[in-house]
Amino acid sequence: MRGYFGIGAEKISKPMNVGSLFRSAHAFGADFMFTVNAAYARRQGGQTDTSDAPAHVPFYSFPDINSMVLPEGCDLVGIELIDEAIDLPSFRHPRQAAYILGPERGSLSPEMIERCNFTIKIPTKFCINVGLAGAIVMYDRLNSLGKFARRPETPGGELEALPDHVYGGPTQRTQMEQFLDTPPDAHYGPEEPVDELVEEE
Repeated sequence: MRGYFGIGAEKISKPMNVGSLFRSAHAFGADFMFTVNAAYARRQGGQTDTSDAPAHVPFYSFPDINSMVLPEGCDLVGIELIDEAIDLPSFRHPRQAAYILGPERGSLSPEMIERCNFTIKIPTKFCINVGLAGAIVMYDRLNSLGKFARRPETPGGELEALPDHVYGGPTQRTQMEQFLDTPPDAHYGPEEPVDELVEEE
């Protein structure tokens, strides 16, 4: 699956929820995890994060919104149960995305909502646990962007085999690559010392 994603939470305070979210992030292959203006006992979070996610996945702790830095080209996606948010089943996940959830018994701050490129909601009757909400969104990303066989038309139907992957030609990723050349050493051979050169008569 191309692209990358990270997931985090704003103003989260319950360590068990942090641990659950990070364990799920590790399981779903997140490329980074983060918190913004969080206040929780990190040691207690390990009780639910039995995979020790921060030891395997980069973790960033931003003290406030202004300090939050994301990779260039990464879309920030807020997860919040508000009317104007896009329903998750109808959302097209960006290739490069950072998902952020609000705190327990609270919502994403207006400043964070303003900073988001997109805001999505899980179509439930009421808010659910932070860790669970994060897992649902990560599963939906994997399901929609990953390469899986199509569901059969009927329960118990036969699965269609995935077609073999076709590798394309090389692509030019940056404008500089068109100027890539062989280093002089390899192209011409090592430069001879000046004192060994013999002038032609």
